Amino acid sequence: MKYFNWLKPGIHIKRWIFAGSIGIFLVIAGVCPYLYQFIDRGKNFFHIAAFFIGIALIIISVRKAVRSLLLILGISDLTELLKYKIYEKHYLDKGCRIVVVGGGTGLSVILRGFKKITSNITAIVTTMDDGGGSGVLREDLGMLPPGDIRSCILALADTEEDMQELFRYRFKEGRLSGQSFGNLLIAALTGVYDNFEEAVTKVHEILAVKGRVLPVTAEDAKLCAELENGDRISGESQIPPAVLESGSRIRQIFLEPPHPKPIKETITAINEADVIVLGPGSLYTSIIPNFLVEGIIEAISQAKAKKVFITNIMTQPGETDGYSVMDHLKAVNQHMGTKIIDYILVNNERISTDNLVKYEEDGAKPVYLNRKESRKLKREGIKIIEGAYVDVKQGYIRHDADKIAAVIKEIAYNQK
Repeated sequence: MKYFNWLKPGIHIKRWIFAGSIGIFLVIAGVCPYLYQFIDRGKNFFHIAAFFIGIALIIISVRKAVRSLLLILGISDLTELLKYKIYEKHYLDKGCRIVVVGGGTGLSVILRGFKKITSNITAIVTTMDDGGGSGVLREDLGMLPPGDIRSCILALADTEEDMQELFRYRFKEGRLSGQSFGNLLIAALTGVYDNFEEAVTKVHEILAVKGRVLPVTAEDAKLCAELENGDRISGESQIPPAVLESGSRIRQIFLEPPHPKPIKETITAINEADVIVLGPGSLYTSIIPNFLVEGIIEAISQAKAKKVFITNIMTQPGETDGYSVMDHLKAVNQHMGTKIIDYILVNNERISTDNLVKYEEDGAKPVYLNRKESRKLKREGIKIIEGAYVDVKQGYIRHDADKIAAVIKEIAYNQK
């Protein structure tokens, strides 16, 4: 039986190319006698048979060779692939224009849902992180922190899972311990092109990203906070520990130096958006810092797009301890200096006790909307969209990206 293994589709492309070559030879053998009229009529049957057998061999070999190639590429169904490509070109490329402002895990989670409804996504990501592997690269190389940007790029990537795993891989030993390969690649590309924005663009190309991930600014700025007790904290990573230690809430955050210039493309994206989404994510260290970059507040305020604020499912220790829905919204309005929110998305799904245990041990609590807050939001003209938006994976409570995307899509097309 081993001599017939080559007949199985998807095993040896060369064999099917060879079969196709024989088919071409038979077609020529069947046609040439008619062209040159070198044979008698009595032998025509054999040439006609050779011609049609050759045609059949060519058709079969081409189909089998294509199928073999698709299997090598990991594509089991050409019809499904074509359907997806048509959907991608016709619908996703012409989809609604969504701008998402934030950073951290919260932003990367919902981007995975957004890329299923449109390719016209722009994620504007904070660049004030100074902790973990990104903080080390920022301090050692003087570059912008790549961590949040890397996470968002991976969320929008359209590549093999192996490639994404490579970008996520963190070294476990030696001097590189804790660093991710993706961060190091961005650092290397920044060195090659001497430009952080260009490095991010190259990573977009490598991972076939749907949409764009833009740093909110290319300038180095440090995130600082003033607490209600008057203390001033310098450095993004130092804020939550200081809040927990003092027991004092954050009064406001600011940048040093103040008002860094934005990336030009961020303002353009905001102006052209159908929907602008704020959050989810760390309120004071991922979402609000973007507002402190020069021109961002003005651009969001003046944009014709609907503005949607996605409330976090859980409070965050050291940032939003004890915060209600209104507390989150109040902090956004305070730092923007204006009330611009049109919609607010709030989870109303009750989370099981088993899934809350780990969070409550750290001091985190679910964020739900009460009747008093609901009436107040309605008086302010804000439309409330409540739903079961919880998605628990491996014990981590996250937003359900597909449900969020469906809501945003509806808002976008109503806007259009």
